[in-house]
Amino acid sequence: MSENRNIARRLQQSALAAPDQDAVLQPLGRRPSGTTAYSHVSFAELEERSNRLARGLARRGVVCGTKLVLFVPFSVEFIELTFALFKAGAVVVLIDPGMGRANIFRCLEEVEPDGFVAIPRVQAIRCLMRSRFRSARLNVTVGRRWFWGGATYDSLMRDGDELWKPVEADATEPAAIIFTSGSTGPPKGVLYEHGMFDAQVDLIRDRYGIEPGEIDLPGFPLFGLFNAAMQVTTVIPEMDPTRPADVDPRKIVRAIEEQQVTQAFGSPAFWNRVGRYCEEEEIELPTLRRALSAGGPVPGHVLERMSRALTGKRADFHTPYGATESLPVASISASEVFAKTADATRRGAGTCVGRTFPGVDVRIIEVTDGPLGAIDQARELPPGEIGEIVVRGPSVTREYFRRPDATRMAKIPDGETIWHRIGDVGYLDDDGLLWFCGRKAHIVETEAGRMYTVCCEAIFNEHPGIYRTALVGVGPKPRQKPVIIAEPEAGQFPTDPADAERVRRELRALGAKNPLTERIETFLLHESLPVDTRHNVKINRDALAAWASMRLER
Repeated sequence: MSENRNIARRLQQSALAAPDQDAVLQPLGRRPSGTTAYSHVSFAELEERSNRLARGLARRGVVCGTKLVLFVPFSVEFIELTFALFKAGAVVVLIDPGMGRANIFRCLEEVEPDGFVAIPRVQAIRCLMRSRFRSARLNVTVGRRWFWGGATYDSLMRDGDELWKPVEADATEPAAIIFTSGSTGPPKGVLYEHGMFDAQVDLIRDRYGIEPGEIDLPGFPLFGLFNAAMQVTTVIPEMDPTRPADVDPRKIVRAIEEQQVTQAFGSPAFWNRVGRYCEEEEIELPTLRRALSAGGPVPGHVLERMSRALTGKRADFHTPYGATESLPVASISASEVFAKTADATRRGAGTCVGRTFPGVDVRIIEVTDGPLGAIDQARELPPGEIGEIVVRGPSVTREYFRRPDATRMAKIPDGETIWHRIGDVGYLDDDGLLWFCGRKAHIVETEAGRMYTVCCEAIFNEHPGIYRTALVGVGPKPRQKPVIIAEPEAGQFPTDPADAERVRRELRALGAKNPLTERIETFLLHESLPVDTRHNVKINRDALAAWASMRLER
């Protein structure tokens, strides 16, 4: 075998370099003084405990390639168990619990897992639906075991061995199956290899200058795993990661202040809540060196509010761009946006997502619907022309698990390498900056030509009383009727028909000033646009198109 690339060796390196440094801080509750009490787990302890768990898993039959579903809340145990599974050679299956019951069962049946490492409630459901998971024989309960058999977290810990050495894995060895959110189409299992995780760690660390010893508050559990691999302390936030739009900003700010957090990650919905709270309470966050946000375009008002809150020297807000199948691709900072791209975005140029990471290649190809058997079948477009975004790099995944048709549609062979079709449209400008114009599936095709969601929506998002908008097409392509659906700011939804007509008239006037939107004549108001379950930010335009069609038929 070639060099061992098991991603778990990164934790081992962190433990050797800084055994006494806190690896994970988990909130336990509030002290009488009002501050938060935390449990502390050092890197040496995290390494030892994950070794014990890995040994316990191996003794119960886990071998290389064993597929185990991990259904455990973001916690010390989640991080310990993930690295233990890597160390034992298992393939970790991660499914977002927020995607809905039907999607969860569909994903599980597709994977045919060998077992579940899960909390009692999940194990109970597994037992009640035993016929659907006949191959799931290696089960571990994290918490109290009820009427079923199998190991528990505590028994693995007792039976394990802290001197366990991670199973060796080369770069192409399967490490995880991570499901897409299903915001555009059914969720698909993305097959990750150890080398891809390895590359992600290096790309993210080097691009943002993340240093050992930093302290991170990740609003998305996977970033807690990256932290352990970079010798960065993870402060587990007091929030439901599946509902970032409902986060209590007071708890986030308190954690940042109490633990002197230097980095934090959250979806745009997460930072929208935190930014508004900081503005209202005139709060500054001087310890934060960087805040990061991904999952969808970050609105300008979020960038502005958070930039005012980040008062530390050289602190900035960053928006990495990518997808579950290809992360990271590019990144831009708020300071760059304000200096170079914000005005163009407001005029309908799209959202600039920055420059690509070193070693990551991006091309813009002509939009096509069918599969491409080789990269030379795609016509590359010149700078400034909108087309389909495809990407190649060390962290780009090669396939979907047991989805050969989806793999053919999304992957383009190029010799020994693979290009991934992200499903987005955009363009490269003359300076090499990548611009995002929307999802390929959401292009509105009218008799006068194509209309791109992100470009058009930015025109109407300038209305001071509007929180966000969505462009949808009603009717068959290529003769769709473009419709703008607007969500007013909280507390500003029109209370009578005359007020609603005033808002629509103002939106129509905004659109008439720009050639991209001057043909839009239909405007509808919606109290709360439907969004994806993972980041609470990607607008479900398919559902809105159906809703708009019904409204217009009345």
